Amino acid sequence: MQVKYETKMTAVGKDAPTYLSSNSSFILINEKIRPALADMVVEHTVVELTADIVPGDKLKVGKSEFEVVSVGDAVNKNLREEGHCTIVVNGVATMPGQIAVKGVRPPRLRFGNEIKFYAE
Repeated sequence: MQVKYETKMTAVGKDAPTYLSSNSSFILINEKIRPALADMVVEHTVVELTADIVPGDKLKVGKSEFEVVSVGDAVNKNLREEGHCTIVVNGVATMPGQIAVKGVRPPRLRFGNEIKFYAE
């Protein structure tokens, strides 16, 4: 297994679970950046992205696992520079900063949950 990005959720905005259920997506952002939309995002400690995330990779969020289906053109750059991307669960990524993943059920967004992208 090649771990590409591994971190933990340091804060979950009060509206992030609702955003996940209504939009099938959640927004990851660097914990040191406090955007005006902090209530909607999942904050995490930025770590080094050791290799580009590509279709076929895996994502683990807490106990839920997903397959990466598509990766927007800006995702890897944004993760490296800003610790930011949007993860679309069981849907289609249409924006350059989005990653589409598929899995059995949506992840639980909880403080301390692991976020790990890896290749098998």
